[in-house]
Amino acid sequence: MWPLFKRFLIGKPLKTLDEGARHLSRTKALALLSSDALSSVAYGTEQIITVLVAVGGVATLWLQLPVVALVLVLLGAITLSYRQIIHAYPTGGGAYLVTSKNWGRNAGLVAGGSLLVDYMLTVAVSVASGTEAIISAIPALHPYNVAIGVIIILALTGINLRGLRESAGALMVPVYLFIVVMVVMIVWGLVNILTGHVNYQPTITGHVATGSASILLFLKAFSSGSSSLTGVEAISNAVPNFKEPKPRNASITLVIMATILAFFLVGVTFLSFTYGIKPDAHVTVLAQIGQQVFGHGVLFYVLQIATALILAVAANTGFSAFPQLAYNLARDKFMPHSYMDKGDRLGYSNGIMSLALGAIVLLVIFNGSTEALIPLYAVGVFVPFTLSQSGMIIHWWRERDGHWLMKSLINFVGALISAVLVVTLFALHFNSVWPYLIIMPILLRMFWVINRHYKLVAKQLRVLSQEPIKRSHYDGATVIVLVSNLTRATADAVDYAKSIGDKVLAMHVSFDSNPQKEHRLGVEFKREFPEVRYVDIHSSYRSITKPAMRFVDEIAKGSKERNHSLTILIPQFVPHHSWQNALHNQNSLKLRTALASRDITVSTYYFHLKE
Repeated sequence: MWPLFKRFLIGKPLKTLDEGARHLSRTKALALLSSDALSSVAYGTEQIITVLVAVGGVATLWLQLPVVALVLVLLGAITLSYRQIIHAYPTGGGAYLVTSKNWGRNAGLVAGGSLLVDYMLTVAVSVASGTEAIISAIPALHPYNVAIGVIIILALTGINLRGLRESAGALMVPVYLFIVVMVVMIVWGLVNILTGHVNYQPTITGHVATGSASILLFLKAFSSGSSSLTGVEAISNAVPNFKEPKPRNASITLVIMATILAFFLVGVTFLSFTYGIKPDAHVTVLAQIGQQVFGHGVLFYVLQIATALILAVAANTGFSAFPQLAYNLARDKFMPHSYMDKGDRLGYSNGIMSLALGAIVLLVIFNGSTEALIPLYAVGVFVPFTLSQSGMIIHWWRERDGHWLMKSLINFVGALISAVLVVTLFALHFNSVWPYLIIMPILLRMFWVINRHYKLVAKQLRVLSQEPIKRSHYDGATVIVLVSNLTRATADAVDYAKSIGDKVLAMHVSFDSNPQKEHRLGVEFKREFPEVRYVDIHSSYRSITKPAMRFVDEIAKGSKERNHSLTILIPQFVPHHSWQNALHNQNSLKLRTALASRDITVSTYYFHLKE
């Protein structure tokens, strides 16, 4: 049943040799990896003017223009920096790899841990914002915003489990539809302005507070608007997913994405300022611009649908980048090795499902509020930005490759602005970003605990070529068969034990509830297997595990003295249908789990039922 459902959900398994054909062209990569960055225009400008109006009033709205100008400077520096990273570190890994190589392992883990959380926030923020776009068009859905978000995340999870090419193919329509609609809206809006067909002529003579108050207002608006740059790093993390030549295709895709994003930011902000758009709790800024440009006609609803779709699929950037980053951390033994396993469709399925679970938890905790998620989201991405770009400065000063001074200057500008942003976010949005200071130490501790475990395992399992392998020579074998009832499964298990053991014991745990039944079992067993020693251990507390463990420990001591190997054989019948397992107790599982703590061999004898 489950294999059929799984095949219907994600498709038939792919051969490992098919992996090369699953790599992405620039067109598909732009859809798969750029949706997060491009969709951020739906809330980036809105975050800026929300802060300006809340703190400084309507007269400060003109500040959105210089704020976006600085955002564009940072976008340029980040784009050039990540383009350098793609060519310098073509194996992927992005900020985690760059920071680890240049700042050391601890700093690299801070970057990696920040991005892991940030990709979960990418999904949560994008889905929450997409839900808000839907509610702007259909206000009656507001009470169901979290439920709608969870459904969208589950749908994206299913798409991504089907594989890279399928997810990219499914996302091409929403992404390119959004690009076309946005270009039409911005150009149409600019034509209206140039021809004088606007409903509002802005005044740019408003006065605001000067000095430190004005600087703080500007920085707060800038830190909020910087959310427009989240997702820019995703392409550098996913270089291995591109077609050959991978670095060239990845860097060209990055430049295309940055160019489109810059055009959108400038266009949306200019239209917002010119039309005098103000924040509205029920209608997004982008929807208000659409109303001004298109009216309430068909194109307005197309804009809302396109916005909702790209915000929903923008979460896919996290679905493509998180598994790759988790793979890199697992490869370096800082995350479980299960994150290196590829699923039936050649994707890192465990990473995809972990990301979906984390995003759903965040969406529920923050009640689907984009505004509440944005500051933590920005910290999660600008800490790695700062570390990776400053790390590239170290890289260029060490390598001193062509034009390294100019490259270092670009990275310095990006690192400086990113660092100022991080400090600003903590200083002005501490109430929203303080969880970062708790999450990161926990993640770092987890990384090092996992790493220590893998190192200890490797040390204990390693075979040194210069030393002979220590071998074990046994004089015999003792087998203990755990007996609950005298059944065909038990009888076959005892026969098997006799074939592999020099000494066979049968152990049964009896209770007070039915002493006659317990006595009858002992008589029947001795009649059936007179040559096998039968041991009945009484338990007054209805516990099988503890009496069994005490008996095994005693026999283990004797076996060690006789130099015997010791095997515990657990008979277990297997139902014909897997769902029938739920109808039976799991004592065998409990016993195997408990016995795993002993230095003995535990084996299961499976008896398969026919119907």
